Amino acid sequence: MENGYINPAPSPLRKIITVASIAAGIQFGWALQLSLLTPYVQTLGVPHAWAAFIWLCGPISGLLVQPIVGYNSDRCTSRFGRRRPFIVIGALSVSIAVFLIGFAKDIGHHAGDSLKRTTKPRAVAIFVVGFWILDVANNMLQGPCRALLADLSANDHKKMRTANGWFSFFMAVGNVLGYAAGSYSHLYKIFPFTKTTACDMYCANLKSCFTIDIMILLLVTVTAVTTVKEDPFTKQIQDDGSKESTPFIGEMIAAFKSLKKPMWILLLVTCLNWIAWFPFLLFDTDWMGKEIYGGEAKGDAHKIKLYGDGVRAGALGLMINSIVLGLTSLGLEPAGRLIGGVKNLWAIVNFILCACLASTVLITKMAEAWRQHHGSPLTHPPLNITGSALAVFGVLGIPLAVTYSIPFALASIYCSSTGGGQGLSLGVLNLSIVIPQMFVSVISGPLDDAFGGGNLPAFVLGSIAAAVSALLAILALPNPPKQVSLSPGMGGGH
Repeated sequence: MENGYINPAPSPLRKIITVASIAAGIQFGWALQLSLLTPYVQTLGVPHAWAAFIWLCGPISGLLVQPIVGYNSDRCTSRFGRRRPFIVIGALSVSIAVFLIGFAKDIGHHAGDSLKRTTKPRAVAIFVVGFWILDVANNMLQGPCRALLADLSANDHKKMRTANGWFSFFMAVGNVLGYAAGSYSHLYKIFPFTKTTACDMYCANLKSCFTIDIMILLLVTVTAVTTVKEDPFTKQIQDDGSKESTPFIGEMIAAFKSLKKPMWILLLVTCLNWIAWFPFLLFDTDWMGKEIYGGEAKGDAHKIKLYGDGVRAGALGLMINSIVLGLTSLGLEPAGRLIGGVKNLWAIVNFILCACLASTVLITKMAEAWRQHHGSPLTHPPLNITGSALAVFGVLGIPLAVTYSIPFALASIYCSSTGGGQGLSLGVLNLSIVIPQMFVSVISGPLDDAFGGGNLPAFVLGSIAAAVSALLAILALPNPPKQVSLSPGMGGGH
């Protein structure tokens, strides 16, 4: 029993896969954010050093929203179930948010932004509002989805790991779709209305991508909430006959006080892991456009074209990354058994992450040397340089599959063994993800500017954090306890 909710037998795999497919819709929009929005916000006139601060809204909303949503979804008494109402509201909010982001330039132009001025303050304001709504909605959507997967797994540890592996797989599917859309420069021709006086081809492509995102997200969400049912939740009645009514803050404090040593170590390893990941996730396509292709987001027309070509090459790299991510996600369970447990798997892939981030320095220096000595500053780098950069994107798909899966599975397993609510447990884990993102968002811009305005200092910081997290995973993180096999009757449907 979990907070008054009697767990049924584990649900069939097809229902778990149906719910996990919502991740494709979520990640489609997230992929567009990662590949296109940092360059896009700079076309609105926001300097590179300040672009990272706009991304603070995601960590801040995750810090506040996901624990609150998780807490309330654990106790939701709707006749439609605990998780599904939050999933529906989150999907609708995402649709509204991406509309505001995509049409920010048009709305800003109609509100008075000048086409002749580099900075477009009204468009920036609309963009930021849409971006905040988007991140709040993503947190409202993703947390209950993972909690529902844990509910459907019914405390079966293997099924929890499998469910999170499928969630990671569909995140990869969403990434592939998003990065493929972002790398295709003529997508706007499918939706001719997207190109306007205020919105050039690049902007029109962004709007077209988000239009497709809305369609995919609504399709998978409607399919999941109509085909996978939840039993309504009834609040637990205490022995004295009064209803349980611990306030949210009290629950959060109690949740932290009740954490066992393995969970604290999990939070620390996750925190360091995201300090490693976030600089690259934030500036990967910007790195391709600036450091590898030698372009600029504004200024000289030739430099702008090079930058755009680099951003599209980065989107291609992210698509390759997502293909590797998807294939790796389906093999995590046997890989973990092969090398002696998930902690060993996590440590190995964090060392891979460390090496890949460190290699960006070498590849950047190769590109700079080529431009200085062998080629015109206005031509694309040679194949060996772009190939090396794309290889980094591809190899990073392996540790990313683990990052998207193993920490959440471990949190669900630790939570189920202590009887805690899945929603609140995943909200607590989310704190170890969003706090490092806030840290990186605040320091990455000034750090990069202090060392010449590039992205490498933040990447080097990430490489160091990855190495430390790998060592902690090996030396301190225990393997989860082996679960007693379920009885034959526990294999039935929900």
